[in-house]
Amino acid sequence: MNSEAELLESARRFSFGGRMDKSGTGPIFVRGSGSEVEDTSGKRYLDFNSGQMCAWLGHNHPAITEAVRDACDVLIHSHSSYYNDKEIELAERLGNLLPDPLQKSMFLQSGADANEAAINIARKYTGGFEIVSPHASFHGMSDTTRSLTFAGWHRGYGPPQPGMMAMLAPYCYRCPINLEPETCDLACLDASFELIDAQTTSRPAAVLTEPIFSAGGVIEPPSGWLAELKRRCEDRGMLLVLDEEQTGLGKTGDTFAFEQDGVVPDIMTLAKHFGGGICISSVSTSAEIEEQVVAEEFIVTHSHSNDPLACAAGTATLNVLEYEDLAGRARRLGGHLKSKLNEIAERFEIVGDVRGRGLLQGIELVRNRRTKEPATTEGKAIAERCLHEGLIFSVRREGSVLRFVPPASTTEAQIDLAMDILAIALGEARG
Repeated sequence: MNSEAELLESARRFSFGGRMDKSGTGPIFVRGSGSEVEDTSGKRYLDFNSGQMCAWLGHNHPAITEAVRDACDVLIHSHSSYYNDKEIELAERLGNLLPDPLQKSMFLQSGADANEAAINIARKYTGGFEIVSPHASFHGMSDTTRSLTFAGWHRGYGPPQPGMMAMLAPYCYRCPINLEPETCDLACLDASFELIDAQTTSRPAAVLTEPIFSAGGVIEPPSGWLAELKRRCEDRGMLLVLDEEQTGLGKTGDTFAFEQDGVVPDIMTLAKHFGGGICISSVSTSAEIEEQVVAEEFIVTHSHSNDPLACAAGTATLNVLEYEDLAGRARRLGGHLKSKLNEIAERFEIVGDVRGRGLLQGIELVRNRRTKEPATTEGKAIAERCLHEGLIFSVRREGSVLRFVPPASTTEAQIDLAMDILAIALGEARG
């Protein structure tokens, strides 16, 4: 094996940079198992971001590797204009898992693909054009989805696609209209829909939102927000599209994050750990919506849509979700993680807020708890220190939010070790 220095030199010559968080430096990972990854030197890291959140089952989960191995022996790729058995099996499995009336699904590659398809379905079905998303949202980095990714990563690419609009996210820790969540009566929705109604030039097609704003800073809406959002969409003939790509399939302690709000979306997208590390995404909707848009010649496909290998991995993931009770495990481990984060918040004034659900949690760092000045440079330094000590997680909101997404394979002892590493880094930042 080449040394890390040799590999980095080769990367500098031949690999494209522009990574989401950083590029051009080590570590370079070569293998993974469960909740750990290993670099070229043999150093092991606790991966509390689950790769790019796609290895949440645990790296190289045996059910996924077995499904992929079997698919490689039978049929890897299939003409997407025709059905294949693995696609049908996964569609039925997902349809039986989803609440009524969601039962029709298509399978694409990335989360951005799925969100683009959902947008096009909403436009075809409603006859509308404008799409609205909260200002803390992340939906992908294609041209269409970047135009609705208001959490960042959208500057310098020219004008956004027409018809894309922002609404206020329910960011209660930093309320955009400076109210208190206990008494605001969801005023952010009032203000948002006043602006939406004033700006729309046609019938608006949909609101696309995450149930929890993950990349936007692990922001969980207050109780009732999602249900009221659905009601206001219905009043205007708009569809509610839920992006469950970072929140679905057990990670938040429920099979789908929207379950806690008693809301069923009109369209839902999945991605990330849906394939257990294999690239696959989905769009699911009702038979009524599917029938109408197909009759109007709706077509969205890519060269690898509905590939049997990816669909086999998706079915294996749904099996693991059920047989290993991943939602229950996320609740139990998430409770342990939350208690440790709360203990850390009591020790360190730099921690202004602890939030999240299940195994999707985060802390917001501030220089002053009263003024809530974001501790951006401190957060980046803390993340670097933790990486050096063998702990990986994501840094969001320009450094002020640390996001933790430990795999479902993580043990309480690993959580304790990760929190010890974090506490040391926080202590150094305070000093």
